[in-house]
Amino acid sequence: MDQLEIKNLSLEFGGIVALNRVEMNVKPGQIHAVIGPNGAGKTSLFNCISGLYHSTEGDILIEGQSIVHLKPHQIAKLGIARTFQNIALFSNKTVIDNLLLGRHIHMDSGPISGAFFYGKALREELINRLKVENIIDFLEIEKVRTKLVGALPYGIQKRVELGRALAMDPKLLLLDEPVAGMNVEETEDIARFVLDIKEELGITIILVEHDMDVVMDIADTITVLNFGSKIAGGKPEDIRSNPKVIEAYLGK
Repeated sequence: MDQLEIKNLSLEFGGIVALNRVEMNVKPGQIHAVIGPNGAGKTSLFNCISGLYHSTEGDILIEGQSIVHLKPHQIAKLGIARTFQNIALFSNKTVIDNLLLGRHIHMDSGPISGAFFYGKALREELINRLKVENIIDFLEIEKVRTKLVGALPYGIQKRVELGRALAMDPKLLLLDEPVAGMNVEETEDIARFVLDIKEELGITIILVEHDMDVVMDIADTITVLNFGSKIAGGKPEDIRSNPKVIEAYLGK
């Protein structure tokens, strides 16, 4: 069964068509890239999958279950996490605090045990702290774990945002331009972490990215959008030489 299946997905804002009958399938354990020029509909697609937008028509299935009518928090509980094109962290909070915020969907102790910090609340806190420390080790950010996020370099902040998404224990991870604005060294680090997430954690990844070197190096399969429509799909070697893709990026 596909981890994600998108069927004839369309999205309109008034008379503007953001997505036009898009079809996409992602197998478990894949890194699937979504590429296309600016305005192609990539972020709109992510917003539909995560529940921020509701499609005009079509369906989105997660392991066979339709999610098009669910709210964002319900979709998150199904195991879908995402990062954003622009960093969306709490800059006045520490790295640990930001990562713990990613655990909120796993917290269900009552107000009494929470207030007095005993029983279920205490057990939850210990589990969540251990999970966060494991993520800190995984992303190699031990030295900044207690520092305020707003004081950290951009590349480290991107790691923290990635860590917060991982703290949700996702089955499907949506990465919206994870290497945007990074230098070569930072880009290589994030690409390595993305591969490790797939290989060591077994998490399926959908990646929106403009850096074609990164996409071609790490993606298993690719979907190409242009003006809201899918114009190509397949393995990196097929996409690289596809005339429609070349035209979309370079013009005739």
